[in-house]
Amino acid sequence: MNCKLAAGLLCSALAFAASPPLAVSSYSESNFPLTADPKSPQWKPAPNVFADHDSHGKPVPGHHTEIRSRWTNDNLYVLFVCPYEDLYLKPNPTASAETNKLWNWDVAEIFIGADFQNIQRYKEFEISPQGEWVDLDIDRKQPLPEGGWLWNSGFRSKSRIDRNAKIWYGEMQIPWTSISPTPPKAGQEFRVNFYRMQGPPPDRKKITWQPTNSDSFHVPEAFGVLKLEAERKR
Repeated sequence: MNCKLAAGLLCSALAFAASPPLAVSSYSESNFPLTADPKSPQWKPAPNVFADHDSHGKPVPGHHTEIRSRWTNDNLYVLFVCPYEDLYLKPNPTASAETNKLWNWDVAEIFIGADFQNIQRYKEFEISPQGEWVDLDIDRKQPLPEGGWLWNSGFRSKSRIDRNAKIWYGEMQIPWTSISPTPPKAGQEFRVNFYRMQGPPPDRKKITWQPTNSDSFHVPEAFGVLKLEAERKR
């Protein structure tokens, strides 16, 4: 084989291998009510990815988590479909106020950042099967007071549990103004990862879309990319 051709193929292969994992969010012309129902009209056409490995890349059987996403000019929507073996729920839950340290119980999470130059800055959104929620403004270099949980994004959520099927569903509606200083547009990309904490100790499960190769989820170098899909032509 020609040496220049071989070198070119090698470079192309390396470039392909270096491409970050991709999740896609499909466009919706209007905002829609939260249902936490994957069979609803707004969620049926949504693209999906799956989280089924722990933070070190080991498979987590029985917890094959589906994540779907849609976006409007105002909000980013995320739906989690979360199979479980056992629930680990906070006693006396409240959905009317933020629950600090919600991650000590069962949650689904999205970490998302708009700044590709400073990847240590991103936002964290969590919901529980009981409808509890917390949002955090994360700065890994210069942590904000109280770890950033006093920040308020204005995001909304809805959860429901199907105990017969042993699946819980969680839906988020996140204002774009809480993620980026500029309005969203088709083709735009964000740095993202999806996670779950599931089940009681000592067999508590850490479930990730992109493994961090760490016990911590806060490894922005491991994030993938969320791309906003253009409106589909009818």
